[in-house]
Amino acid sequence: MSAATVPTRTIYSWELRKLAAQKRTYIGLGFALLIPLIFIASLLADSGGPEGIPFADSVRESGLAIPLVGLFFGAFWFFPLVTALVAGDIVAAEDGNGTLKTILTRSADRWQIFVAKIFAALTYSFGALALFVVAGTVLGGIFYGFDPLVSLSGTPISMERSLLLVGGATLAYACPIFAVTSIAILLSTTTKNSAAAVVTTLMLSLLMQLLGIIAALDFIRPYLLPQQFNAWQGLLREPIDWGPIVRAAWVSAVFGLPCLAWAFTHFVRRDVTGG
Repeated sequence: MSAATVPTRTIYSWELRKLAAQKRTYIGLGFALLIPLIFIASLLADSGGPEGIPFADSVRESGLAIPLVGLFFGAFWFFPLVTALVAGDIVAAEDGNGTLKTILTRSADRWQIFVAKIFAALTYSFGALALFVVAGTVLGGIFYGFDPLVSLSGTPISMERSLLLVGGATLAYACPIFAVTSIAILLSTTTKNSAAAVVTTLMLSLLMQLLGIIAALDFIRPYLLPQQFNAWQGLLREPIDWGPIVRAAWVSAVFGLPCLAWAFTHFVRRDVTGG
């Protein structure tokens, strides 16, 4: 079979099957399911709760507030780590297992293989996010009901619209996650070392969080990735504030697209004749 006869979607399905066979995939998904459960258990065990963050006062009034509070806390380290665990490994693992030369010399063009890996990593990243939100919504609804939310502007929102906005918040949240995924893919491609790619991605994320809390650097805060994780809050205002969401989209693209372009160039030009 010539390289041109293998559809990219077929290679994409190969990559998904590879992810399904890796323990680190299930570690991330497992914690995406476990953390909402732990959060609700802590609320049930104690009368206290989070303070000073969006929807903190609503966690016992509506289960729909649970995933939103989780999204706020998840930006600090959870989602960057879960994303980096798989995206940082997706190319480097081929080097570690000695399989890269094999997959580059059979049945498909290099660009197809790389594109399939990108989409597989993005699929996993969004899947972990969606699982986190769905788990928080369902478990929160079971224990605290599906009562309508009160917007950040203080106006009541119907249950149907609340659910729709939680879904929209998930999509907005995916923008910086995709950017982190792109950074991890670049590091995975260029370092050829899974541990280095995962740790460096996480360190870069934490570094940007540190830069964001330095008062003298306030002017760059709106353009750092950690700030984009809060853009979803614009959807929960009345009227909807689209400004942060639009900025999250283009700032995430500014971070992510050059990383993918660099990684793609490195991957397709790579000399693997030495093994």
